[in-house]
Amino acid sequence: MEAYCMKCKEKREVKNPRPTTMKNGKPATTGECVVCGTRVFKIGKAE
Repeated sequence: MEAYCMKCKEKREVKNPRPTTMKNGKPATTGECVVCGTRVFKIGKAE
């Protein structure tokens, strides 16, 4: 799964993806950028 890293300014692979739920009840995925370790976020279920 890929998500946009705000620090690298590129789409990066997500390390340790975890499913989460946003305040409005929709599914999302959080994890870490494999290059810099910054937390990344993507709307949608984890694969």
